Amino acid sequence: MLDTKFWILFLLLIPIDIFAESRDSISLEDSTTCRTSPLEASLELSTKYVWRGIEYGTGTVTFAKISYQKKNFDAYLEGVYSTNGSHSEVDLGIGYTYKWLYVGLADYYYPTAVSNKDKYFNLANRSTGHYIEMYSILCPTKIPFLLTLSSYVFGADKNLKGRQAFSSYAELAYFYKFKDNNVLTLALGSCLNKGFYTDYMSGFNIVNFSLKYETNFKFGSFHLPVSASYIVNPYRKKSYFTFSLFLKSKI
Repeated sequence: MLDTKFWILFLLLIPIDIFAESRDSISLEDSTTCRTSPLEASLELSTKYVWRGIEYGTGTVTFAKISYQKKNFDAYLEGVYSTNGSHSEVDLGIGYTYKWLYVGLADYYYPTAVSNKDKYFNLANRSTGHYIEMYSILCPTKIPFLLTLSSYVFGADKNLKGRQAFSSYAELAYFYKFKDNNVLTLALGSCLNKGFYTDYMSGFNIVNFSLKYETNFKFGSFHLPVSASYIVNPYRKKSYFTFSLFLKSKI
């Protein structure tokens, strides 16, 4: 019931918020020489949180994010909260782009954890609740493919023996763009070792097969980005469908 009321309220408020924000943006551009801020705030509302084939929480989820981008460098702070209290998350990240290669470092923390691991400033590798990940994304300019390679390198990613698992993940995605910024993305992801994505029980496995459609609902000259995804995790024998709405604005 809470999720239903939340969606209704969000959908009722979105048109008002978009138009008010867009009018401010237009007047700002007209009064300056189209200068843009390196800071951006965004809000995503999704029916379900599924990342790399794994479901987080059981309810509608909000993603609130502040990002900074200057030339080839970027950084972000993101909070993820399920409306029914089943999941919460705080993420930090930095990255750098060089031509067709992006490299990044991310920190994932889950405040819903219990025991001594639920202490944000506990950074001792043996007991911290932080998951530190290094990753890279290859994005060739002439072919519509993305290749993501990632590995947890520090923190709570421990195998069944309590040792650092270095859980690694690889994903190949093909995207097709067509009229009016519509995008279809087909992705295949796998874990590369016995780690987080298989509950430290199994090695190489396909854990994520997804098809995602992105488009924009138009209100005159204003756009509301939306997406829909169908996701299958062959290892866990589960499938999901998610729908998301996005809002963002320069700060």
